[in-house]
Amino acid sequence: MKLESFKSILAKAIMSGFMIGIGGTVYLMADNKYIGGFLFSFGLFTIIQLGFALYTGKVGYIPENKPIYIREVLITLLGNVIGTGVSAAMIRFTRIGGKVHENAVAAMETKMSDGIFSRLILGFFCGMLMYLAVENARNCRAKGYDTSMIFGTAVPVMLFIFCGFNHSVADCFYLFAADISAAGLLYILVVAIGNALGGMFIPLMKKLFDKKENA
Repeated sequence: MKLESFKSILAKAIMSGFMIGIGGTVYLMADNKYIGGFLFSFGLFTIIQLGFALYTGKVGYIPENKPIYIREVLITLLGNVIGTGVSAAMIRFTRIGGKVHENAVAAMETKMSDGIFSRLILGFFCGMLMYLAVENARNCRAKGYDTSMIFGTAVPVMLFIFCGFNHSVADCFYLFAADISAAGLLYILVVAIGNALGGMFIPLMKKLFDKKENA
């Protein structure tokens, strides 16, 4: 099986970073967090529909793929960081940049005041929800359930936002928008690990169930 090229994965990952940047912008601009959370989900819906690459949407499938798949996941994370960084920089040069920056600073001050275990756990639950969002979309697409696909994609995203769970790529955008870069590197690393653990939790449990059924 031919591996997808570095450039192809990176390009799709950068586009995902831009989509998350749009979602993050609308969330930071919205006065109502419920509306903001719902509109944020448009980013993930677009990523799935257009076949872009998002770290939190791919990392959960590591248990179901060969080890070389980890390469794709890591390239995806790199591209997501680039995409969120560029989109945040572009927003800063607009008339809405001030409000986005102000709200991003407030959001990241709260998030970065957490201890390491809180960051991991909140990342874990976000990772689980993101896996479910992508898996819901895959199942609905296979069965032709278009309306259910929208619901199955949007609700997990809204849940992680309302609950305050940590999404490594979205938080990258908030960090760049808040002008926090070096200090946020460790934060993102911990959250990315939490997202990975949460994303892989259900697939690993499914493998365990399958082994028991076949025993």
